[in-house]
Amino acid sequence: MATTALNQAIGTLQSHGCFSNSGSHRDSLNASVRLISKGFKVEVGLLRRESYCSRKRSFSLVQASSSQTTVFDAVSSPSKSTSTTKDSPKKSNEAALILIRHGESLWNEKNLFTGCVDVPLTKKGVEEAIEAGKRISNIPVDMIYTSALIRAQMTAMLAMTEHRRKKVPIVMHNESEQAKAWSQIFSEETKKQCIPVVTAWQLNERMYGELQGLNKQETADRYGKEQVHEWRRSYDTPPPNGESLEMCAKRAVAYFKEQIEPQLLAGKNVMIAAHGNSLRSIIMYLDKLTSQEVISLELSTGIPMLYISKEGKFIRRGSPPAPTEAGVYAYTKNLAQYRQKLDEMVH
Repeated sequence: MATTALNQAIGTLQSHGCFSNSGSHRDSLNASVRLISKGFKVEVGLLRRESYCSRKRSFSLVQASSSQTTVFDAVSSPSKSTSTTKDSPKKSNEAALILIRHGESLWNEKNLFTGCVDVPLTKKGVEEAIEAGKRISNIPVDMIYTSALIRAQMTAMLAMTEHRRKKVPIVMHNESEQAKAWSQIFSEETKKQCIPVVTAWQLNERMYGELQGLNKQETADRYGKEQVHEWRRSYDTPPPNGESLEMCAKRAVAYFKEQIEPQLLAGKNVMIAAHGNSLRSIIMYLDKLTSQEVISLELSTGIPMLYISKEGKFIRRGSPPAPTEAGVYAYTKNLAQYRQKLDEMVH
């Protein structure tokens, strides 16, 4: 009976869980992504019985290395090889990609432009990170990428405290040979219970230049609402001595393609904890959004977004439900089997 119900749940979700610009929804809640532009509106949230159904988007991906490496080796030097996998064991063609925008920071609370200033989370931000962890507690995570900023790193670490697998996230220190040597783990058994965490400045929030530290309302009063709106929401207009979204996207997407995408193609399940603009940039790439579409994309703090990387495509699966919310957890057959294994470990 349980197996039949599980298979029915998987089939229901797989037949109704696709996402694109067209489609309809009902009975949705806790929206985590909203995209609005002229003649174009999408809202994504937790779905109970209804779901988006439409065409799939696809695009070419960088090919992963065919060589066998450990998780920790793979973090240090992802291969740029474009060779086929004829001479190596076949790797999984499906992997989970989890995107999480950091929880509320102290400057979010004070309504200040933060950008690349390294500000920690508020108490609310800590709670949001823990809630995000509960939502992904049944989804496998093999590698974690965060920005170089503490609010994203705190979010990742706090989220993993809620994961049922109870593996320990370990920050990789490859900034120097000494740092690398001093942070080595000499137990193979311990390594198996760890998840490598890679920090990268390329995933940082966009740099707001001379706006950093200024109150948003006071800045609007000083420069005018229209000017501030253009700095914040245009694609290619940077604030004084800062970055535009286009500039942020250039570095964030390049890093994703060069460092993260090969890991997904090799079958590694990846979580990225980063920021509104760096994640918008990556979603623009994953969903093939235009520059006009991405400027209206909104991401909620602390609400994870799940993608499935499969056969050279990224399929958006929406936001995993919280433990107290109704919803089907079996986003794919592989994820359902992973959840089953976790249940067996507990019982």
